[in-house]
Amino acid sequence: MDTRTDTPRPADEDKPDPLRIERLCIERGLKMTGQRRLIARVLSEAVDHPDVEELYRRALALDSRVSIATVYRTVRLLEEKGILERHDFGGGRARYEATDHGHHYHLIDVESGKVIEFSDEQHEALAKAIAARLGFQLVGHRLELFGRRATPEGAGAAG
Repeated sequence: MDTRTDTPRPADEDKPDPLRIERLCIERGLKMTGQRRLIARVLSEAVDHPDVEELYRRALALDSRVSIATVYRTVRLLEEKGILERHDFGGGRARYEATDHGHHYHLIDVESGKVIEFSDEQHEALAKAIAARLGFQLVGHRLELFGRRATPEGAGAAG
């Protein structure tokens, strides 16, 4: 099972492509304004699942002229064009990631809000088998698990 979390990656790991989202926008025929390029870059560099307000904070740190309304409009457009995927991990805010991120699932720590991405070949096979048993060919599926750590982080076994 492969896992990734919303924690920043070590510097020596491969860095996200800062032009990934911009290229997807161009492929889908979107006009790329300066602010759209900025927001696309912030999204491309995200290793977490930011909400619109977090995207705005990151974009604002790079360009003080960007407005929250522009971020909302751009995110909505990118979602409509199938470039971004919206997630509801609880907490009352939609969070986003690129749709080209590869198929994976999410485990959300309900205490911290941390999102752990993972893939699981056994679950993939089971989902396909269930669809086939019911007379369907699987074309997509989602799995979002919500939980809390069985043992708090940093707590060792009593001895």
